[in-house]
Amino acid sequence: MADNESLVALNGTQISYIGHDCKDIPDFLGDTYGQFAKRLDLSFNELRSLAGLKMFTELEELVVDNNLLGNDLQLPRLPNLHTLTLNKNQLTDIEVLLEHLADVTPSLQYLSLLGNEACPNQLVDPDKDEDDYQRYRYFVLHKLPKLKFLDTRKVTKKEVMEAQARGAFMKVVKPKSEPPPKEAKSESGLLPYTPLPRGSSEAKNHKGVFTKCRYVYYGKHSEGNRFIRNDQL
Repeated sequence: MADNESLVALNGTQISYIGHDCKDIPDFLGDTYGQFAKRLDLSFNELRSLAGLKMFTELEELVVDNNLLGNDLQLPRLPNLHTLTLNKNQLTDIEVLLEHLADVTPSLQYLSLLGNEACPNQLVDPDKDEDDYQRYRYFVLHKLPKLKFLDTRKVTKKEVMEAQARGAFMKVVKPKSEPPPKEAKSESGLLPYTPLPRGSSEAKNHKGVFTKCRYVYYGKHSEGNRFIRNDQL
């Protein structure tokens, strides 16, 4: 126990357990500090689960930046938690995350998701722009209307109004990339794709082939009968 505690930075009710490559929250953290810790920093580990937070009943701030948390993230109910930073994890489904947070963190006021695919910005995806990010903000505020700060920006009254009016329709969806079309290989013996009937693929069978016309048009718009019969050539 003494060796474990030497890895913890303790400052009153603030606990830091940073950069120890742990995949789960060690049991000793909850056993030793869970009943009084109000701020917990678990950044720069390899966390894939936050199940160990069930012992931290008084937690108000949670920092879990630079971990490996994904869409299966589950938090215990933390009624006093007002600050949560999940920067640089592996979150991709924003709707699933927000619905879970709305359920288990009713007092949440500050949320940061920068560096996740779920947060559309050019740091993660160069195809995203400021409009994508703003739509994301409206959607988040629609799901979590009590937020005062989102990422690095204070929530404005205009954003709250937009979120109430249109936020439900602002989810930013990343289009699925379609596989490139397969090119026909000559050595395979397969014919390349053509929109024409198979029998017309040869030039001699195609009705649109340019050749000598065997009919003469005698109408008034014939322009001097410029079409000549085969037998006259």
